[in-house]
Amino acid sequence: MNGIGHPEHRTFSRRGNLLLAVIAAAIATGCAAQPPAPAKTVYQSGLNQVRIERDPTSTTNAHPASLTATEIGTLLRGVRVWERRNALHRLFVGQADKTRAFRDGEIAVLAPAMAKALSQASPADLVYYHLSHATEHGEEETSTGWLSIQDATLHLALREAHDRHGPGPDISKYDRQMPNVPERSPAFDATFEPEEFLVNVRSGGGLFAPDQQEELIIRYRDALSAMPAQPGLERDNKPVSEQH
Repeated sequence: MNGIGHPEHRTFSRRGNLLLAVIAAAIATGCAAQPPAPAKTVYQSGLNQVRIERDPTSTTNAHPASLTATEIGTLLRGVRVWERRNALHRLFVGQADKTRAFRDGEIAVLAPAMAKALSQASPADLVYYHLSHATEHGEEETSTGWLSIQDATLHLALREAHDRHGPGPDISKYDRQMPNVPERSPAFDATFEPEEFLVNVRSGGGLFAPDQQEELIIRYRDALSAMPAQPGLERDNKPVSEQH
């Protein structure tokens, strides 16, 4: 023996070492990758929900934030939406009427839960909301969106604003995870009143509401100092698991 290994043995050894290196790198990568943080539900009752989610834009938000339920309710009352109409449609029927994006009963549900969620959110989080109820015609009406605080502005995004979905066999058993194309969900515009406190409106998504997002950027502290407070919202709004 001259001490020199057979070429096939050396080739096998190099391939084995390379395979071990690839496996080790894959294991290291898998260990380093952190799974996304699960959403934290702050309030849930039926299909109504407010939860804390990771902000997908990786924006650093000014959270945790201190806003009372009354302050949030006052701001929500200033949000208006209306059906988006093209020039020809407006020529024949005029501009659509503005309506409140959040009714009194919806604000009573959302405001305390949103205040709690903002106080618990991290700078990497936002607050998501979903509202759902059955109409007198058996349809499902939904409103969804999110809010966050960034510097001196409140960002409120509307993805659905009282969208109507066709009735199913039993709306009480409706699964929000299943695909659901709204029966009546025209594209909409949104604003905040008084408008002098509205910095900008960012429109995103497709033409129709399922893909739409209207993000209102509001100088909320200035707005709150000028708007009359809406009392009656400072109440305990516990998660459903804590209710008796």
